Amino acid sequence: MRVAIAEDLFLLRDGLTRLLQAHGMEVTAAVESGEELLEAVRKDRPDVAVVDVRLPPTFTDEGLRAALTARQEMPGLSVLVLSQYVEQLYARELLADGSGGVGYLLKDRVLDGTQFVDAVRRVAAGGTAMDPEVIGRLLTHNSAAGPVASLTPREREVLALMAEGRSNAAIAQQLVITERAVAKHTASIFVRLDLQPSDDDNRRVLAVLAYLNG
Repeated sequence: MRVAIAEDLFLLRDGLTRLLQAHGMEVTAAVESGEELLEAVRKDRPDVAVVDVRLPPTFTDEGLRAALTARQEMPGLSVLVLSQYVEQLYARELLADGSGGVGYLLKDRVLDGTQFVDAVRRVAAGGTAMDPEVIGRLLTHNSAAGPVASLTPREREVLALMAEGRSNAAIAQQLVITERAVAKHTASIFVRLDLQPSDDDNRRVLAVLAYLNG
């Protein structure tokens, strides 16, 4: 797996590089600005980009803008965004793109190396890895109308855990129900959201995007 990192803090950038390399990943670039990220993606075409939202020179949204541009130029590029805070507008822009795996983690989660590496792998494989706090903030502004509103409370619980990137087995354990029950809820979610039969992983991502976009 090939990873490009864009993070302006040297210690964090170096730490992420060493962590991913220790887990057998190839870090194709470790840069500190959005422009450098775009150059690296164009040159190396990594599987996934790990990007801080706020990069030099203004420390506002350079990282996100660079990630969105990279996805336009390289359709299907997976992006895992890191942020100090839950920034709803940025999260929604990333989700609205709808191409490739997507993740949004708060930097505090990076302290858990195993959790972070798992998130990178899920996103690189085309899945999702959304921080629970990000999910909660996005859902407070979800529309009450549309197919998502037809989901039952239990289906919403299942879908929220899917958004975190959890497997059926992990969802079953969290909700104290059987995997068979999770599979039934998942199938019902697909029907309610009018997601036609296709690759199950792809439908899971589409369901999550529909849910978080409201």
